[in-house]
Amino acid sequence: TEKSHKQRKTEDENREFKVEWTELFAFIQNSNGLPTCLICQEKLAHNKKSNLERHFTTKHASFGSKYPAGDARKKAVEELQKSQQKSSSVFNYWVQSSNNVNIASFIVSQEIAKRGKPYTDGEYIKSCFINASKELFRDFKNKAEILNKIKELPLSAKTVKDRTVKMSSNITNQQIEDLKLVSALSIAVDESCDINDTAQVSLFVRFISSTGPKEELLGLLPLKGQTRGEDIANAVIECMEKHHIPLDKIVSISTDGAKSMTGVRKGFVSILTEKINHEILVYHCIIHQEALCAQTFPEEICNVMELVIKIVNTIVAKALYHRQFKEFLVEMESEYADLLLHNKVRWLSRGNVLKRFASLLLEIKAFLLEKGVDYPELTNDQWIQKFYFMVDVTSHLNNLNRKLQEKGNTIFSMLEEVISFENKLSLFAQDFERETLIHFPSLLKHRQENNSVIDIYYFKTAILNMREAFLRRFQEFRNSMATLAFVKKPLSADVTELNFSLFNIDIGAFEMQLLELKNKELWKFERLNADLEKLEKNKCDFSSQHKWSALKDLEKEDMIIFNTWNSIPDSYDQLKKIAFAVLSLFGSTYSCEQSFSSMNLIKSTLRNRLIDENLESCLKLKTTTYKPDLSKLSKEMQGHCSH
Repeated sequence: TEKSHKQRKTEDENREFKVEWTELFAFIQNSNGLPTCLICQEKLAHNKKSNLERHFTTKHASFGSKYPAGDARKKAVEELQKSQQKSSSVFNYWVQSSNNVNIASFIVSQEIAKRGKPYTDGEYIKSCFINASKELFRDFKNKAEILNKIKELPLSAKTVKDRTVKMSSNITNQQIEDLKLVSALSIAVDESCDINDTAQVSLFVRFISSTGPKEELLGLLPLKGQTRGEDIANAVIECMEKHHIPLDKIVSISTDGAKSMTGVRKGFVSILTEKINHEILVYHCIIHQEALCAQTFPEEICNVMELVIKIVNTIVAKALYHRQFKEFLVEMESEYADLLLHNKVRWLSRGNVLKRFASLLLEIKAFLLEKGVDYPELTNDQWIQKFYFMVDVTSHLNNLNRKLQEKGNTIFSMLEEVISFENKLSLFAQDFERETLIHFPSLLKHRQENNSVIDIYYFKTAILNMREAFLRRFQEFRNSMATLAFVKKPLSADVTELNFSLFNIDIGAFEMQLLELKNKELWKFERLNADLEKLEKNKCDFSSQHKWSALKDLEKEDMIIFNTWNSIPDSYDQLKKIAFAVLSLFGSTYSCEQSFSSMNLIKSTLRNRLIDENLESCLKLKTTTYKPDLSKLSKEMQGHCSH
């Protein structure tokens, strides 16, 4: 009996809806394949004739007697079907229309977040949209319909905030899905304070997804108490565990080298490495190290910069002086309209201030003389020499800095730039020794125009001291040089020089695959070198022509390298594993530094009540390369008009 019961149950479930039941009992089959009554919209559980008949005769007997079986009932059922289709069509139109309005609302909210603007800009944008549309669609027949559609856009401050949080959450989910699939990732960590003096830890992850290298903000982590190494470590570990990302996937950590980060016992790095069950690479941000090397000037040269800042502030900080100085520059038909203020946070700021000051030196001296403000250093030849030396050296340092800050640089390329600059410093020392000053055009011009006797030994010593500082630093990068070079030059790799302990590599399989690669896949890496050479040439050309937009649009170095390795068959899995792991390494904490600039833009004096969760959401949308799934998000929402 149990067997026959199961058999009957299966037969019930497998019954199909019969077309004739529509005319007989006023039933249709819904999207799930189940019978639905056209009269009362009730759905039945099974396609069973007796059930449909019972429902019709007991609940709709009056309909049956009014429209007896035959033509009368057929016409009545057809009318019911038309009515059903019409209401269904209206409902589908409403759902689609609501969906479109939601997607449009998400798009505007995303643009607001990407530009670091306040939530209240949603209402302002909507107002602009409505007023502009009145003129833009003046001659359109459906102008009223278009305007009504725009007015339906939900863009209140609360709506924009909610949309931003949802998009940020969607992006986090995408990040985590990709991170689940990778075998290696690197993190860059830095700490700074927001406008309310809340310490915020910027946690970036770098990894190789199926589409290429990704450098993403995983979290902006507020520290409510102290900012010790253990506080930073706890915040980072909690974030990783919350997203179910195993710490053992970390192969490298980059920090700014602060004591709270690198302390031997209680530093962030030492606490985190104890939790990781394998060796990892630890890097002190290459750009920070370069900036520290640049601070090796003698005290007298540093004082030059301080005096320049003081003079600039004297002119620019006083509104009357500043206005008069700009008018003075116009009268003298100067090349520049104003001075630049120095910003200690921006690394390139110093060189730009010095360069502008040098260009306006004559005008500055004349203006200060007119105002009766005396700075005797401006007429002292020794001071002027040091000043022009600073102008030229900071110009060279700025060129290095720009190259290190370029998006998509591999860690090996950054190291190559540093080593190249070390060699340039040797060349600069020889330039002073020969007294040619070819690489110091400002100082050379001063010598030619004033017959100055340049203190060759003094400046040569300053250059050599800087070179020594460079040579003492970047050791962690130099020690890994062969491993870092592998992604660009695998065919010349020496297996004995590579560090395998980081990447869980089968060394025997690696050696065999590398041997095969050298014999079979040579052409791919010849093409890679040609592509990288072409990229470098384009960078130089666009930089010299000041085509910054074109420079920004060039394909990134790490993407070119990824595409080459990705095109190699998976039979070379051990080679690809180490290549992708090396490609995922951070060379600097520049992404963190940039995120803090964005943070200060978002959480400004006017938005100082922005809570941490919303700040993180805004920052994630501003920094991410992922696109939120707006279609999915809008389907989860209902359309609400803005108030």
